[in-house]
Amino acid sequence: MHSNRRTMIGILAAVLLLLAVIVYQSYQMRGRIARGNEQIDSLTQQTEAEEQRTEEIEEMQNYMQSDEYKEKTAKEKLGLIKDNEIIFKEAE
Repeated sequence: MHSNRRTMIGILAAVLLLLAVIVYQSYQMRGRIARGNEQIDSLTQQTEAEEQRTEEIEEMQNYMQSDEYKEKTAKEKLGLIKDNEIIFKEAE
């Protein structure tokens, strides 16, 4: 009877130890999941920002291919004007 009691206590101790290990690992896993979710949120925000930036770059590319941009650049950088266009300059 005495050895049966020791065996039961040993089994109970092993079960409690395994339960403690499982609970500990569960808490660790929850922490990892929380950090992973934070990282996903951060990467999602970065992706959205980069998509916005890509959109702005594409709009700028389209504008730079337009006649409006070409005319503006020709006037500002090269001093070119259209036929019958008059340019007024301030006296210095």
